[in-house]
Amino acid sequence: MINKQTIQTIFETARVEEVVGEFVNLKKRGVNHIGLCPFHNEKTPSFTVSPSKGIYKCFGCGKGGNSVNFIMDHEHYTYPEALKYLAKKYNIEIEEEEQTPEQIKQLNEQESLYSLNDFARDHFVEQLFETEEGKAIALSYLKDRDYREDIIRKFQVGYCDESWESFTKHALENGYSLEYLDKTGLTIVKDDKKFDRFRGRVMFPIHNLTGKVLGFGGRVLKSEQSKAKYVNSPESDIYNKSKSLYGIFFAKNSIVSKDNCYLVEGYTDVMSLHQAGIENVVASSGTSLTTDQIKLIRRYTPNITILFDGDEAGLKASFRGIDMILEEGMNVKIVMFPEGEDPDSYVRSHRTAEVHEYIEKNARDFISFKTSLLNKESQGDPIKKASLVKEIVQTISLIPDGIFRTFYVKQCSSIMKVPEQTLMNELNKLLRKRFKDKVRKQEREEIADEEAETLTEPQPEVEGINTESQERELIRILLNFGSAEIGFEQEDERKQMVEVPIKVALFIINDILNDELKFNNPLYQKVFDDYVAEVNQNRIPPDRHFINHDEQELATLAIDLLTSRYQLSNNWESKRIFVPTEVDRLKDYVVSTLLNFKAKSVDRMIMDNQKELESAEQEEDILIFMKKDMELKDIRNKIAKDYLSRTIYK
Repeated sequence: MINKQTIQTIFETARVEEVVGEFVNLKKRGVNHIGLCPFHNEKTPSFTVSPSKGIYKCFGCGKGGNSVNFIMDHEHYTYPEALKYLAKKYNIEIEEEEQTPEQIKQLNEQESLYSLNDFARDHFVEQLFETEEGKAIALSYLKDRDYREDIIRKFQVGYCDESWESFTKHALENGYSLEYLDKTGLTIVKDDKKFDRFRGRVMFPIHNLTGKVLGFGGRVLKSEQSKAKYVNSPESDIYNKSKSLYGIFFAKNSIVSKDNCYLVEGYTDVMSLHQAGIENVVASSGTSLTTDQIKLIRRYTPNITILFDGDEAGLKASFRGIDMILEEGMNVKIVMFPEGEDPDSYVRSHRTAEVHEYIEKNARDFISFKTSLLNKESQGDPIKKASLVKEIVQTISLIPDGIFRTFYVKQCSSIMKVPEQTLMNELNKLLRKRFKDKVRKQEREEIADEEAETLTEPQPEVEGINTESQERELIRILLNFGSAEIGFEQEDERKQMVEVPIKVALFIINDILNDELKFNNPLYQKVFDDYVAEVNQNRIPPDRHFINHDEQELATLAIDLLTSRYQLSNNWESKRIFVPTEVDRLKDYVVSTLLNFKAKSVDRMIMDNQKELESAEQEEDILIFMKKDMELKDIRNKIAKDYLSRTIYK
């Protein structure tokens, strides 16, 4: 257990913009920061981070929370894991007992898989640097390829020895179960037999964005035809190949600072470029590029530069990846290395400055790249040339931005010597077809939804007067402006009118409690009761009291009510146009909201009383309900007069 004082220290120390900024490329806008939401697919930023309030909020998917919530949601950590992650980041000491093998067995499955992978990584590193076999076979191989020891250690490269079940036995002896060894793929279990999947291989750990090991890639060192050159961990609860990028943990900060990501094919390409000082580089982990991998890069930059070797057959196969990048609204450039070279070999045979120069000079956009590659095949053949033009226009049609499409059409027209209007006609035909297909799909989905609705029993309408919006607004005012002051005129001892300030929270609380009113929504009532309890202790609770609340539903509500999607631009003041803010009209707004809440509450009482009147049979009861009806209507009329005498904000 982590004690409350340490938890409080973590909450107070962790800066939400720094925590979120490790996973999302944030740009400052006014007092807040914005970026693309990491929790859903979007192309226009709707994800806001408020450093002053210590919260984040996405106005697209609704996700929101504090630093701890973000780590829990993004990395699928438990609450204690998220706290430990932030404690480590900010060098906050947490005293914990060392886990026994029995305690390890009690960890939940996901934690156990991570724990096992970390254990395996440390074991493989030890095998590489501390054993005779590791040093003689694997370390010598890496050093023969000119990798420095600091780079090998940085990427936590290791070695799995050649014996059949050396690692499996070692893990079992240290309390790890065979079930999890099987699930991570570190051990292959067949009938009664079990053996190490990666025996005799150099091990490359694959990390997530926080540096936890998801899985491994293992490279065989002996040239045996029966063995695959590379073997990867199978998919598990923590490892999804299509959503992982090798090197992303080490590259993310550099990608943001360079505003570009180099995409390569292999683990050693990534390591060689890092050794040359080029750190904004990732690899697709031995799979074809996927949409999820592209979205992962897009969190940090809209720009991708693909570094290919000189194999033309492989380049043609990569066209689909280029299309996918463009379809996600990103910018892509391609660098092709000389024939027989790949990024790894080129970097090892050239100085860093030469590598930078080569990439800069040879980076081409997709049209120049495709035309130069395919033009050779279409020389003198009008049909092949027409097919090439159609293929390029098809790629252009995938770009979401109309201005970019127009620019690329002009470029294609110039390179291919085809009239621009002809290309535009073909492009528009493709766009119309895609639009029609999209509409048909939506219609099919709507029909399916309608059919599903007919199978659902209709829900009865809730009877009564709805005070939901007024209740929500009162809680929002309390959370945002509870400590602010508003002034009311009253007579002093000399019978003169003077303005007396009162805190917004005290005014609202006293008014509601004096009239013995209750919120219809139990969650709003719970926040109100919590607020009253704090006020009774002679303190106005700060917004972080609710943001970091033990009850998650209260924290979620507070974050929703404390964040605003829009900010007033400072440009208005510079042009001497002064727009009144909510603070400027706070008194009228507080009073009007309270009166509106009271009016609807009284209306609900009148309606309830009239129901009682309708069902009453005794004359005495009828008279009581009629008298109460008159009293309530008199109260409502008084509220209405007071309400109409003020500026009403709806």
